[in-house]
Formats: sequence, structure tokens, C-alpha cells
Amino acid sequence: MRLPALVLVLLALFVSPALAQRLDETPRVAVISAFPPEIGALSAATSLTKTYEVNGVRFTTGQMEGKPVVVFLSGVSMVNAAMTTQMALDRFNITRIVFSGIAGGVDEGLDIGDVVVADQWAQNLESAFARETDKGFEVSPSISNSPLANYGMIYPRGIILPGTDLSAPARVWFPADPALLDTARKVAAAVPLQRCAADKCLVHAPKVVVGGNGVSAPVFLDNAAYRKYLRATFEARLVDMESAAVAHVALVNKTPFIAFRSLSDLAGGGAGANEMHTFMALASDNSATVVRAFVKALPN
Repeated sequence: MRLPALVLVLLALFVSPALAQRLDETPRVAVISAFPPEIGALSAATSLTKTYEVNGVRFTTGQMEGKPVVVFLSGVSMVNAAMTTQMALDRFNITRIVFSGIAGGVDEGLDIGDVVVADQWAQNLESAFARETDKGFEVSPSISNSPLANYGMIYPRGIILPGTDLSAPARVWFPADPALLDTARKVAAAVPLQRCAADKCLVHAPKVVVGGNGVSAPVFLDNAAYRKYLRATFEARLVDMESAAVAHVALVNKTPFIAFRSLSDLAGGGAGANEMHTFMALASDNSATVVRAFVKALPN
């Protein structure tokens, strides 16, 4: 016996998760960090707050530097960042996406505490692991579709976006929005950054650097050899675990994106132990300071 169409629809509503519904229609800037130490100063700078919770993710709407915002944690790493960004886009009227947090330095010309705003982001471990043969590593050109050099068995791949013909060129780079980058350049020179954390001070006064490439992967990088590979092959200036995923989601949703990342360590380039835990608070606050100045400078 066939059930009437209306009955089938009602059954689907009872057994399926609720469809995403808008929680707030005010046009807002999404301000995102990955984990709690990065977001403290941004949350403290948000007033007139209202909190929503969806699937364990807390979204806080309010005002930051006179602008309507929604502030939330993406969670650490690529899948979390993509998932929560899409959740926010589905439930809020987001006009721009701003990411704030720490990162590992790749460019040896940069120093811990610097805030770096990359022009574009790549997912550096989107790759093919090659077969090892008597002749060395072998991978089909159709599998490794990027011209970037390999690192041993790891051959970078580009990404075919949903809805794109499989014969179309694969995408390696996901851009920051040019207009947002221009605003970042305007505020960069005027933002005071911290140089000391507790009883430990940086050798160089931190600075804001706008431009260049960033890379992201679901890996905490503390390896000097692979760091050098990223610099030589991707011309990367910094590495993190979320920004490229958020840039990817922003591109598909046609939403302007920018990421501010302050260097907490040198991704395996330091002479001693990794410096992240020593300078994480300083780097987080430096990034947040620049983001607040950036949000204030945004046109309404």
C-alpha cells in the first residue's frame, strides 16, 4: 500500500534533523577563532550580547567596535572549521568572515608575535601518497593534478569544487577578499602590539604584515625540514590548521573572507623546544588587537 505524499512528508519531518533556520537576520561580521585562548580578548570586546547554541557550538551576537558581529569558536582543525563556518552562514546573515588566532611561522623573515594577513590560502596536505617502486615514487598525473613539487611520497593536489566539471582545473589557492585586505593595510601601521609575555620578552618588536601565502592542514607542524619545503614550494609565510578550510567555505558561499594570524612559534624552525606555549597568549592578544582595529575600520 502506498502512503499519500503528505504523510510521507510529515514522517520525514519527524525522523529527520530539523532544517537549519535563521536565528538572527541582522547583517553581521563573523569573528572566529579556533579554541578558547584565542577568543578571550574578542569576547571581552563584544557588548550587548545574546547567545545561541547549535549542536554544541555557541554563537554570540553583539557589538564589537560599533559593528554588529557574531563571535564563535570554529573548533581546532579543518573539518571543525569548515563545519562551524557553514553552520554560521546557514543561521546568521553574515556579510564578512574574519578569522583571528595563532599560527606557526614559515617565512624566516618573520618573527614570533608578528601578525600576518595572507593574500591567499592553500590546503597543503590535500595530496596523493605515491606508490614506491624500484624507480622511486610514482603517481598518476590524473591523481596529482598540481604542478607543485612533492615532498617524498606526498604529492600536492588541487581541489575540484562541488558542481565543477571534473575536466576543469583544480583549485590550489583560496583568496582573501581584496577589499578586506585593503582595510587591513590601512590599519596595519597604527596598531600597537605586545612585545612581552609575563617575564619573557621578544627580541624583535612585533609588526603587522599584509600579503603572501598561507597554508593549512590537520597537522601541528613542528618539523624544520617540512617547514622549509612549504616555504620553497608553496612560498608560504605561515601555517595553521583552519584558515584554508574557512577560506574554502567562504569562496563557495560567495562571502568575503580574511584571516589574521599571529605567530606563536616558528613551526620547527626554533633552536630549542617549540615556543607555542610560551607565546600563545601574547600572539592571541596581538591578533585580537589587530582584528578589533580592523572591525572598527570596516565600512558599514
